[in-house]
Amino acid sequence: MRSVTRARYGAVAALLALGFWQLGQGAYIPAKAWLAQELMQHAWLRMTAGDDRAAPWPWADSWPVARLSAPAHDVELIVLSGGSGRTLAFAPGHLAASAPPGAAGNSIIAGHRDTHFAFLRDVAIGERVNLETPDGRKHAYEVIGTNVVDSRRGSLVLDTDGAFLTLVTCYPFDALDAGGPLRYVITARRL
Repeated sequence: MRSVTRARYGAVAALLALGFWQLGQGAYIPAKAWLAQELMQHAWLRMTAGDDRAAPWPWADSWPVARLSAPAHDVELIVLSGGSGRTLAFAPGHLAASAPPGAAGNSIIAGHRDTHFAFLRDVAIGERVNLETPDGRKHAYEVIGTNVVDSRRGSLVLDTDGAFLTLVTCYPFDALDAGGPLRYVITARRL
């Protein structure tokens, strides 16, 4: 009888441990994204004070290049330089082949659909998106288009007349498997 009771307690303890482990795994990515944004806010302050490549943490190979905000969604994010997987794990990234943030041309910023760019699913045409550069210049953009693009068949336009901001994330937003070929693309024109 005692061995059965011990076995039951052991099974309950194992199930509880497994449950807590699963909760921890599920909270890890959002927690990492939140902590990274906090560290990048401090790097942003150093950038605005004149440090031209203020790394958010000592081993970072990227630095803040802009602050992106979507007032209608209460979102404010630091954008890092580069679009590597390592960069996008912590923040949205500015793709180096595109125009610099706030400049003429098309500035492209990519982010993950399940963390930083999850709000893109609710962005509507006509909404305002703001971009601030480390030199203190602020740029307002109006969303003029939302599209789903197959990355195997289409590409993003780099050379444009005027100043545009393109925000890109994976699609669909509720996909179980990440990394498919579809991208959700929001295009905004500078006001």
